[in-house]
Amino acid sequence: MPIDAAKALAAEPRSHEIAWTTKDVQLYHLGIGAGVPATDPGELRYTLESRLHVLPSFATVAGAGAPGVISGLSLPGVEVELARVLHGGQTLRLHRPIPAEGTATATNRLAAVYDKGKAAVLVLRTEVTDADGPLWTNDSQIFVRGEGGWGGDRGPAQRLDPPTGDPDKTVERPLREDQALLYRLSGDWNPLHADPEFAGLAGFERPILHGLCTYGIALKAVVDTLLGGDVTRVRSYTTRFAGVVYPGETLRIRMWRREDGSRVAVSAMERDDAPVLADTVVRHS
Repeated sequence: MPIDAAKALAAEPRSHEIAWTTKDVQLYHLGIGAGVPATDPGELRYTLESRLHVLPSFATVAGAGAPGVISGLSLPGVEVELARVLHGGQTLRLHRPIPAEGTATATNRLAAVYDKGKAAVLVLRTEVTDADGPLWTNDSQIFVRGEGGWGGDRGPAQRLDPPTGDPDKTVERPLREDQALLYRLSGDWNPLHADPEFAGLAGFERPILHGLCTYGIALKAVVDTLLGGDVTRVRSYTTRFAGVVYPGETLRIRMWRREDGSRVAVSAMERDDAPVLADTVVRHS
């Protein structure tokens, strides 16, 4: 079996130093569509170094510290083809606001391996700490098609009941044709998002947008629309990647206020509102 769950789970955590600058933060923000309109005071919080606020989802790319799809496949006991791998979901927990520049230690480990029958799911965990203590914890759920069926633990149910009632807010976010090419400069070099030939091998008609790019776009919409632009109010952010997004499409982002946070649903407008982010919860103050 290409995935040896026991060996993978027994592997020692890997720690390394990461660093980021205001330039990295600005590039990430541009990659998720910030800066439109360019002189809007709300957008300048994301693009101008003298007043820079860090959107919490930057944690998924900071210093290349989060275990992305590609790095997760280098773990002991894991030997799979990249074309059979999909990013299934993401959970981010913030312990403190992220500084605009800094250095920290990122510790990566495999937290779980689940058998979903037709696929295996790897839960890759990154814990990031700086001199003042914990900063954030990232969990990436990685689906490996065709690698389930060994009789292992299926894992917890991920599906939530859909939000009820009309959304409190709905916004539309058009994507650039080169959105994936811009976003990948923050460190996710998977050719699925740039190379048409590779995308075809993976079963897609053309390169698709990074799920974590959509993830960042949706969080920015929540912060800007429901939280008055205050990035420090976000406590955690969880989503399931329910479908693909193609650069050039328009995202419809629906938001429902709840007592301890917000429920969010994201769809692709041009494809009859096909779901792209589901079971999405932003906890905030």
